[in-house]
Amino acid sequence: MARGKAVAIVLDEAEKHELTALTRKHGAPQTMAERARIVLAAASGLMNKEIAAKIGVCKHTVGTWRNRFAERRMDGLYDEPRPGAPREIGDDEIAIVIRKTLQTRPKGATHWSLRTMANEIDHAPSTVHRIWRAFGLQPHRVETFKLSSDPLFVEKVRDIVGLYLSPPERAVVLCVDEKSQVQALDRTQPLLPMRPGQAERRTHDYKRHGTTSLFAALDVKAGTIVGKCMPRHRALEFRKFLDEIERNVPADLDVHVIMDNYGTHKTQLIRHWFAKRPRWHVHFTPTSASWINQVERFFALLTERALRRGVFRSVAELEAAIEAYIKATNRHPKPFRWTKTADDILASIQRFCLRTLAAKA
Repeated sequence: MARGKAVAIVLDEAEKHELTALTRKHGAPQTMAERARIVLAAASGLMNKEIAAKIGVCKHTVGTWRNRFAERRMDGLYDEPRPGAPREIGDDEIAIVIRKTLQTRPKGATHWSLRTMANEIDHAPSTVHRIWRAFGLQPHRVETFKLSSDPLFVEKVRDIVGLYLSPPERAVVLCVDEKSQVQALDRTQPLLPMRPGQAERRTHDYKRHGTTSLFAALDVKAGTIVGKCMPRHRALEFRKFLDEIERNVPADLDVHVIMDNYGTHKTQLIRHWFAKRPRWHVHFTPTSASWINQVERFFALLTERALRRGVFRSVAELEAAIEAYIKATNRHPKPFRWTKTADDILASIQRFCLRTLAAKA
């Protein structure tokens, strides 16, 4: 071949089909798609300079992949193994690290750390870190769970999820609960405000100035909140809160109330209150399943955005902050979106139970 003359590319039907597929394949690496376009353009008779202008690469790049394809066909388009230091730990040692991480504990500790495992296997902590990251192992982390033992769990899940996904007409669906013993906490020294390059700072210790209990009802469809702070959270206070809800719900609508199995929700006083109001329909969540009550999400946002970093020198200040957050929420309500069906939830719980049983075996 004369110097400077581009090698001719002739494709058979199989190669043409495979190259075209690479240019169109969703999720394929863009480098592979670009190389395939270069080869297809070369096969059509274009010169390197013309291909470079058409695809937006340099002439040298076009020549490289044209020649690689001419020498090794489709295999030439894939990257060659890059040079580097050989791996210091073999597959058998990696298996030992994984087995030790999953099945054993270090002496005097509840879980392995990078350094304790590194000392155990006589490798650097960075090596252990790469192995753990590759296999998704995080010994330092722990999560909690609790499965409901409610004998009517399935029926209650289907009932409540059905209200979320397909609420009845001419009715309002309310998630009701109380956030009890909310503390009015003041720091022992003034806060240092945030400034460029420095986060807000506060003392770790605090002063207590009393508590309040927040009763809240979340309108599932509208995203609005009916809330009331009270000094205690007995059945008497809960009945007063139900009266507050009654005043806020139009008289021509049915009311479906979703609430947990807390003792104050089932006293004789509350049962009589519901019995006198036939438009009210009570739906109890399964035991140990507060996650299905959407008002819990509102409580989490309230804590995150208005309480955790707040400074309150009295219960009155605390209640004022809570009321201000509720008013702000109601000015621009945004309903929580429930997406999982009851079948999805039950299937997920079934998979978790099967994994738990397998782990015990």
